[in-house]
Amino acid sequence: MPEHDKGVAPQHLEEAVLLQELEAIHRTRHETLLHGSDEALRHHSTRMAELEREYLRRHPERAPVPGRTRSGARARTEDR
Repeated sequence: MPEHDKGVAPQHLEEAVLLQELEAIHRTRHETLLHGSDEALRHHSTRMAELEREYLRRHPERAPVPGRTRSGARARTEDR
């Protein structure tokens, strides 16, 4: 695949642009899964993984919100 088809390498994106790219790719995931070609889905998966890896590289200290952890999910279901 030519480089121009892959988009800008995630490590070269400014923080705000990286976040915009992540939001856009997550927003389009379901539609790509349901209606994209196999090639489009592969490309989408690859790009999403690249963007997510770069975000995690930049933010290794990120702390999960308690409700988004396994124990937090269990606590929610126990409260019902």
